Amino acid sequence: MQNIFTMVLAGGRGERLHPLTEHRAKPAVPFGGKYRIIDFTLSNCLNSGLRKVAVLIQYKSHSLDRHIRTGWDVYNAELGEYIASIPPQQRISEEWYRGTADAVYQNLFLLDTDQPEYVLVLAGDHIYKMNYMEMFHWLIAKSADVVVGALDIPIEESKRFGIMSVDEDFAVQEFNEKPSNATHIPGDPSKAFASMGIYLFRAKSLREELIADAQENTAHDFGRNIIPRMIGSRRVYAFNFQDANKKAVKYWRDIGTLDAYWEANLDLVAVDPLFNLYDQQWPIRTYQGQFPPAKFVFAQDYQGGRMGVALDSIVCGGCIIAGGRVQTSVLSPNVRVQDHADVRESVIMENVVIGEQCRIRRAIIDKDVSIPPKTEIGYDLAADAQRFKVTESGLVVISKGMKLNASLDTSG
Repeated sequence: MQNIFTMVLAGGRGERLHPLTEHRAKPAVPFGGKYRIIDFTLSNCLNSGLRKVAVLIQYKSHSLDRHIRTGWDVYNAELGEYIASIPPQQRISEEWYRGTADAVYQNLFLLDTDQPEYVLVLAGDHIYKMNYMEMFHWLIAKSADVVVGALDIPIEESKRFGIMSVDEDFAVQEFNEKPSNATHIPGDPSKAFASMGIYLFRAKSLREELIADAQENTAHDFGRNIIPRMIGSRRVYAFNFQDANKKAVKYWRDIGTLDAYWEANLDLVAVDPLFNLYDQQWPIRTYQGQFPPAKFVFAQDYQGGRMGVALDSIVCGGCIIAGGRVQTSVLSPNVRVQDHADVRESVIMENVVIGEQCRIRRAIIDKDVSIPPKTEIGYDLAADAQRFKVTESGLVVISKGMKLNASLDTSG
């Protein structure tokens, strides 16, 4: 659709994902072995037929910008199509983005050339599948000024979301951030409508609202300011999320914590995962590195020797399981698992080496880390906490490029 312009908000710090966001923005964090988090939003755009996409970057954006340039140069520029990363340019003020609405306000100049009729605003840090054109058809059917993507959630979880109160026609009556007493969906007292951070505006209405908001002392946020301001003066509707994932339960994840990130990754290795990466009707695109096929070497002999094996796991290209064992784990490209090493329930990122006789359990190991032989991680959390990040649930997280030495051998 040539009359829809898409802006993807991808400048978030993702502080609760630290140390994975120590060197990169949250949308650039690897996920599912070969992907980045932003790949899922951009794949939705591609699969929905959207052809003008601006990714608004800010915080530690180098790796995100590089990923977009190398992995998402898929459109024909001669036809006016593009996916481009747009850094802050301080065209309007000397300040960085003060909120989600201010990020779009500072980039309204992008609309001046194409003059689109509609503007789709998306978050770049969620995992889900959605055909945005269904949302567009809903906006047209309702003659709405804005449509807000809505996920029906158990009402007891309302304190974690922006919640919309709607009438029988799905017109939004109220929008409250993390209310203690949420209004339920009409006809279902067990559910509430949570905002997904997806907004489809008529461009004229969006421009007017952003200019007005910029003159006021607000948080300059879509959920806190723009949408509540529009209720009553404009036609604001909720769009009930239609999941393109084709499962019995709708899948939308804000993997904003380390534990949620780990759980979402490990779900992918299930026999029937909640999120389907293998649907050829809705492909997830990413940058494809030039890696050789994964390899598993050294078969077990009758004396109990080495055995290179991976069970219930995702193993990406370039990996070599050389006499070690991997189970219920996700391995990004170019990982080495050496003799008699044992890796379980872990997320291992690119260019990691697991040394001989290591034991790794319930860990996230970021890129470019070499684990010395005989190291144990995830078995003595008190010892781990002296060196690494350990979550309340006992998940051990090792930072990108962290230098480890043989003193980490705790096997005795």
